[in-house]
Amino acid sequence: MNLETQIAKMVEANGAALYDTEIVTEFNETIFRVLVTKADGVTLDLCATISYELSPFLDVYPPMSERYRLEVSSPGIERKLKKPSHFEHAVGERVKLKIIGGEKCEGLLKSADSSGIVVETSTGDISFGYGDLSSAKTYYEWNA
Repeated sequence: MNLETQIAKMVEANGAALYDTEIVTEFNETIFRVLVTKADGVTLDLCATISYELSPFLDVYPPMSERYRLEVSSPGIERKLKKPSHFEHAVGERVKLKIIGGEKCEGLLKSADSSGIVVETSTGDISFGYGDLSSAKTYYEWNA
């Protein structure tokens, strides 16, 4: 049994989609974070419902052997991009990239497919394969 596949099924049964899962440590506490998306937005009630349904399942099939806290939330307006599907859903949004080797790039994500992305920058379009990226995230330009 693939844990992420089972979690995705439970999330989809609530009309949402599984964006990602992650394990983080904050203030000496381990958190198993389930990130979900929904076309018309993720509400607190939706997160609570998914958490309520996932909790007994994860009691039987824990994601790790150590003690953890379950957190269900939206990845947010500024979110990490890790999988090709993340990039494909972010086409048209602004992105910040860190390239392997230390360079940085930011611009508008013009396209994404299974092999890489194209970013429109102030100096023109630049193509990257996923293997060229050390990290990527969307960002929002907040106007003061």
